[in-house]
Amino acid sequence: MQRKTKRKNQISQISRRRKILPAVFVLLSLLLMILPLESPVASVKALLSYIFIPQIRLSHATLEYGDGVSRTIRELLDTHQENERLKAEMSQLRLQNAQAKEIFAQNERLTKALNIKSPRGWNGIWAKTAYREPTQWNSVIIDKGAAQGVQERAAAISLQEGQPILAGVVVETDENTAKVLLLQDEDFSAAVYTQESAEEGLLTGGGSALLLMKYLPVLSKIKPGEKVYTSASSSIFPAGILVGEVDALETDESFSSAPFAYVKPQAQAPSVRELFILTRQENEGKK
Repeated sequence: MQRKTKRKNQISQISRRRKILPAVFVLLSLLLMILPLESPVASVKALLSYIFIPQIRLSHATLEYGDGVSRTIRELLDTHQENERLKAEMSQLRLQNAQAKEIFAQNERLTKALNIKSPRGWNGIWAKTAYREPTQWNSVIIDKGAAQGVQERAAAISLQEGQPILAGVVVETDENTAKVLLLQDEDFSAAVYTQESAEEGLLTGGGSALLLMKYLPVLSKIKPGEKVYTSASSSIFPAGILVGEVDALETDESFSSAPFAYVKPQAQAPSVRELFILTRQENEGKK
């Protein structure tokens, strides 16, 4: 009997506690609503709210998590923007470095070019390649024109390791620019001769990497590797300017057609950057 009575008392106490606790929570909530927000009451109020109201703790934790995520996202975005900025700066530095190297190389080439001392006393002016026309790759536009003394049919000389070589001929002039037809163009032609066999012919462009030397003697003795120079019979170019070297000789065993030679030009079209344009006085004095 005593055990049953004791057990009933325990159950009764637990039941009373369960009834009292909600009342306590309600009372605390009312107090939190009624109490003013002045310090230190505001601090006590916030502490009690945080302890006894689970929703407040959950909201606080959620806000802290959201703030952390937001801060992480901002940091990632800032890092991404900084990386993009650094990439842009590196690209700009690479471009400036490439431009500086090109200017240095150009200055070096021009310095060598200006030191040329021609035994013939050629008169002329130095010009730089301004641009190329996409549809006419075997010609260049130079930055000098009629105002600087450039005239049509003037010889264009290039420089390679200190030696003058034939590059082309001026075909059009404007006030401050001119068009130079390079050796490879199909419309180019010049009288030339070979150094060892001393045979003359007409050099023409074939629109490709090799030039053609036509109208050779039937029993031509030209050999591959011979140097080819401009001939004194040329009406435009001074004699003795290096053009290139013989690549191969084509002959017809039946002798029904004249042989011709393939000539590899010394001045390659893509590498033409600076040109020495002879003045008309030089050409007239040569005749």
